[in-house]
Amino acid sequence: MAKDSEDRRFVWGPRPLGTLIPHLTRPVFRKKSPAGALLMADWAEIVGPSLAAVTSPKRVTAGTLTIGCVGPVAMELSHLAPQLIERINAQMGKPVVERLRFVQQAASAAPARPRPKPEAPLPERVEAGLGNLPAGDLREALAKLARGVYRNRG
Repeated sequence: MAKDSEDRRFVWGPRPLGTLIPHLTRPVFRKKSPAGALLMADWAEIVGPSLAAVTSPKRVTAGTLTIGCVGPVAMELSHLAPQLIERINAQMGKPVVERLRFVQQAASAAPARPRPKPEAPLPERVEAGLGNLPAGDLREALAKLARGVYRNRG
């Protein structure tokens, strides 16, 4: 009996994995399109580092790219819209964006740089090894490396 139930389950035989993928990805792509995900991943490369610092792509819906931007950047981008749309579509390899829409977003504060730890004294063995080297760039570079290594150990 168990053999009959297995035979009925595979009436048409094993199916290629490729036929199952659209059924699995369709719900996900309804929420986020693959073009939108690619656009968000490559945003800094498309617009350049200066614009990427003050803008972020929010979503692509029906040919409209919504961009979050800070302050007067929206005005600048509205003037650059034709070139920006052309660059985006060239990067995507097909016309994905037809229009741009701008929304205001808060400026992202640059993360505060952590203060460097105070320099730890080097072990006598390391100091002696550095003392044996001739004065110059190599000795300074090795001393700096040693201070960095022992600072991070503490």
